[in-house]
Amino acid sequence: MNKVEMCEAIMQAKKAKGLTWETIAKAAGLAPEYVTSACLGMNHLEKENADPLVEKLGLGPEISRALQAFPHKKWDQMVPTDPVIYRWYEIVGVYGETIKELIHEKFGDGIMSAIDFTMKIDKEENPAGDRVVVTLNGKFLPYKSW
Repeated sequence: MNKVEMCEAIMQAKKAKGLTWETIAKAAGLAPEYVTSACLGMNHLEKENADPLVEKLGLGPEISRALQAFPHKKWDQMVPTDPVIYRWYEIVGVYGETIKELIHEKFGDGIMSAIDFTMKIDKEENPAGDRVVVTLNGKFLPYKSW
């Protein structure tokens, strides 16, 4: 089973059972942001996390094995057309250079890791319209001279 087939099976089971990513993540014992990414094929889970997740969804061991497989991270589109994903491209397009400048000013020449990394997505209620709060937390990795 490949990651695309795995993702389709997980999404169908999630919908059929009326489960949330939060509930599925609790079964796996990991953060919902990471578990969602793994279920969408962009990360992997260890067996001890994959098996309870699959059990919660009522799926077979082939899904657990697919969740444990290391992903090939690639994108099929240059710029996605989904409005939520497109807005992230817009944020990076408008603020990417600003983020880079401020990271370099505060830390030096380097990057923020997307491997030693966490993400949290929260909802902030606001009378003027609810707010999406996204926290990205990555280790700073300095470039080395040799």
